[in-house]
Amino acid sequence: MNKITKYGILGIIALGCVYGVYRKCSGPQANDNTEMPQQSNKKQSKALNVRAVVIKEQSLTDGLAMSGSLVPDEEVSLSFETSGKITDIFFKEGSMVEKGQLLAKINDAPLQAELRRKEAQLRLMQDRVFRAKALLEKEAVSKEAFQEAEANLSALKAEIDGVKAEIAQTELRAPFSGIIGLRQVSVGAFATTQTAVAMLTKRSPLKVEFSVPERYAGTLPDGAHLEFTVEGDLTPRSAKVYASDSRVDEKTRTFTVRALYDNKDGKLVPGRYVSVNLTTREYANALAVPSEAIVSEMGIDKVYLCKGGKAEPVEITKGLRTDALVQVLRGLCVGDTVITSGTMQLRAGQQVSVSVNGKRKTENGKLESDNEG
Repeated sequence: MNKITKYGILGIIALGCVYGVYRKCSGPQANDNTEMPQQSNKKQSKALNVRAVVIKEQSLTDGLAMSGSLVPDEEVSLSFETSGKITDIFFKEGSMVEKGQLLAKINDAPLQAELRRKEAQLRLMQDRVFRAKALLEKEAVSKEAFQEAEANLSALKAEIDGVKAEIAQTELRAPFSGIIGLRQVSVGAFATTQTAVAMLTKRSPLKVEFSVPERYAGTLPDGAHLEFTVEGDLTPRSAKVYASDSRVDEKTRTFTVRALYDNKDGKLVPGRYVSVNLTTREYANALAVPSEAIVSEMGIDKVYLCKGGKAEPVEITKGLRTDALVQVLRGLCVGDTVITSGTMQLRAGQQVSVSVNGKRKTENGKLESDNEG
């Protein structure tokens, strides 16, 4: 029995050793089979899915959108050059008048009488000069007497011209062609030089007046084209810049610009509010990136490029900024792949999986269809 027991115990120990060796050999294999997919997934998950754009030359336009007003080409408040009672008004309110057209008249009866009196004296004075000249040729009068007669004639002619000028001041004439507004006086009213008779406005062409920020002072050339719209009519109209103010307003930090619009159809009137879109500068072959691609840290601007499947930061110098794009003056070249999404999660050397225009970019630089979404 002792031998049997002894051999039995040894057998059990031997079986236990064999089982332990079996578990030791088979256990790690089973663990390896279960852990390898997890490690593979971890490696795959390190590549961050991002979107990107390939840099190429393009045209950029620097423009401004602002408000402005329509200003008449010419406008004046009409008034007489002298005082007196208004005897006639010859214009119709709101009508078109021509340059030089007689619009209103002040009583000039005393001046007309004075003119007739002096014109009668003129004929008599001309006869005296004629006789004095004939007598001078015969040496019947002195040369001084003849010269005095000529001087009196010249003085009388000057007086006549003065009376005619005073009569002209009693006439109100249009200084230019335009639309005359509502009259402010009536026949029989006494008018002075301060009395406004009506407003005369020249509406073709019209001036588009608006203010531009001071940073564009000196850079906005004459002849620049702009488009504008008026309230209630979204039809774009074109105008051309012809002048700008000589200095910047210190209070508003802007300067005034004016453009000409022909207004041949006469549909627009001065004083209307307009929305102006002005092209200030154009860049034909510019490099630009979406604004969301730029990361600013400690005053340094940079973007991330995709090179060999990894993110690589590059410092850039910014230029013009539009609604969606930022011009890059230095740091990028044509053909660079700039990452535009997930930029805050990127680090130098991080693996990325790039999608360009809906196609996934592989490590060798080729584009394949993106089946993720």
